[in-house]
Amino acid sequence: MPRWTPNGVCAGCCMNELDSMIALDLLYDFYGELLTAHQKRIFEAVMFDDRSVSEVAREEGISRQGVSDLLKRVQEQLKGYEARLGLAQRFRKEQAGLTEIRQLAEDFLKDGDVSRVRKIRELAERIGTGILR
Repeated sequence: MPRWTPNGVCAGCCMNELDSMIALDLLYDFYGELLTAHQKRIFEAVMFDDRSVSEVAREEGISRQGVSDLLKRVQEQLKGYEARLGLAQRFRKEQAGLTEIRQLAEDFLKDGDVSRVRKIRELAERIGTGILR
């Protein structure tokens, strides 16, 4: 999974297109409703419906360059929203915290180590108050 800098830009670890698409998909899940209907329609057609830029351009009655430019603008908008709001980053941190809680609970059931319960309580409190690192 990609790492994000505080301004919502991938920290250079996206070594393949799939990682970038997954990261962009997550940003779209959080901020897609902030886009115009036209932006959403074109973005979804290319990203989710697996249609080519040429197909979308023909259907929308615009140039391929117009579709490509719109896709770049949408990506920048989504990253900009994340830079300002940080919802996707917070979500990823919460998911990581929940995964750790699940593992601690499983370990506790195996070995009965009460210190794991304290750690679970601490993580749950941090998730609840939004103080995750």
